[in-house]
Amino acid sequence: KGFSLNQNYPNPFNPVTNIEFSIPKSSLIKLTIYDISGRELDVLVNQYMNAGKYKADWDAAKYSSGIYFYTITSGSYRETKKMILVK
Repeated sequence: KGFSLNQNYPNPFNPVTNIEFSIPKSSLIKLTIYDISGRELDVLVNQYMNAGKYKADWDAAKYSSGIYFYTITSGSYRETKKMILVK
């Protein structure tokens, strides 16, 4: 089974959301949050991880309502999903 990045839950959210992902083999994983302009806001994960399923929480209390993106990268793998913060 390969990498997977699930849709955040809940979505829309206020102010905390959960992001679940799976990795098929031990590797360096980076999970990053971006705003609509593509600016990096937060890095939730940036470490070597063993194969398995994981969950990361993002607390967006200091950000305004809007559309945000989260991206997981590992080697040449990259996937991005959209989420909506409603205050």
